[in-house]
Amino acid sequence: MAEGWLIHQEGLVARFHRDEKSLLRDPMLFVDYGKEMPNGQPALLKSRRYLRKPEAVELWKSMKRSGWKPCNPLWGADSEV
Repeated sequence: MAEGWLIHQEGLVARFHRDEKSLLRDPMLFVDYGKEMPNGQPALLKSRRYLRKPEAVELWKSMKRSGWKPCNPLWGADSEV
């Protein structure tokens, strides 16, 4: 898992992305929760979790089972302007 995005029907977004400073043999991921803002304003970040890769993968699967859907990047360098 390099980077992935999930969106909930209520508009909350989760961004899973690797901590590039973590060790390759024990990769860590950030999970940022936020909301896309109107008119191109920066995203409103609500919280962040820091997880080992197996925990992040399990969280991803659990969120998908509970109704979260994959989406395109909504903020950051990978999002379309």
